[in-house]
Amino acid sequence: MKVECSMLTKIVRINEKQPETEKIAEAAAIIRDGGLVAFPTETVYGLGADALLAEGSKRIYAAKGRPSDNPLIVHIAEFGALERIAAEIPPQAKALADVFWPGPLTMIFNKSEAVPRETTGGLDTVAVRMPSHPVALELIRESGGYIAAPSANTSGRPSPTTAQHVYTDLNGRIPMILDDGAVGIGIESTIIDLSGISKREDGSWISDEIPMILRPGYITREMLTEVIGSVCDDPGFASVDANVRPKAPGMKYRHYAPKAEMTIVRGDSQRVAEYMNDRVQENREKGLKTGLICTVETENLCRADVIKCIGSRADGDSVARHLYAILREFDDLGVDRIYSESFDDVRIGRAIMNRLMKAAGQRVVNV
Repeated sequence: MKVECSMLTKIVRINEKQPETEKIAEAAAIIRDGGLVAFPTETVYGLGADALLAEGSKRIYAAKGRPSDNPLIVHIAEFGALERIAAEIPPQAKALADVFWPGPLTMIFNKSEAVPRETTGGLDTVAVRMPSHPVALELIRESGGYIAAPSANTSGRPSPTTAQHVYTDLNGRIPMILDDGAVGIGIESTIIDLSGISKREDGSWISDEIPMILRPGYITREMLTEVIGSVCDDPGFASVDANVRPKAPGMKYRHYAPKAEMTIVRGDSQRVAEYMNDRVQENREKGLKTGLICTVETENLCRADVIKCIGSRADGDSVARHLYAILREFDDLGVDRIYSESFDDVRIGRAIMNRLMKAAGQRVVNV
């Protein structure tokens, strides 16, 4: 499907605590008619369409320039909505939902016939989450209960954490953006695959494989393990193999990437700063503009054309919240090279490093 790039994109400011009924109704009408609306969630801004309408999902792929085998996440507002779209709902799903829904957790199920393959990227499984943002929940309910929504950016770019980020990428491609300012978390949901759990004829459940995390996020492996026992990581979420078919968003294609070449630098903070400063000088001699991502703890050690402090190492949530906005700021400032500290040791460090590694094309230097 070719996307129409000449439509007027309207930004509608909405109140998170008390979403205005008429604004939600206008956005929901667009979705019910097969159109697209960008809206805030607690993680990032999503680009929504009717998940049960094949044409709606096709429009998402066209607007984003997203490969059609990259599955979309279906957003629901009630746990009972799973019954229509999941072929089976294992007890682990109910246990996880009781703790983490609404919230930044996506679960993968074997899909029912109600979900078109255009939404699932051709797969027999469907990814589902229940966001906690009041605007998202009201929009889902008003539009029919099922919204397919990847991040509201052009494919491969840093995910949008403000309505302005969405407008920069999708102006003229979608009719409406619901604007509630900056999001709270700033990185996408954790994705766990429960599709290997099935029901026997006698009513008991059997697991063909340990539930797998396909994408790390705000909900950590340790948090999931506390609820359902053993959980493992799928090596596919770090795969760069073109032959790997993604079971979840973000597993195969380049994501979150700024325009500049980016490198992650691992090591002692003093040595990391020295290495980055040396690269800054080398790049200046080549006529290249360099940006550094540092922390509160190392900001005074860094020397560069552009320095962005992402927060304190003691506050991993802050690091995650600022990551995508900083990558976009570097684009706006015309930076040619970016160097970043690593964040393996902070809370949700695995999730942050997953995004950084993809943004950097797996480019890492150990010092």
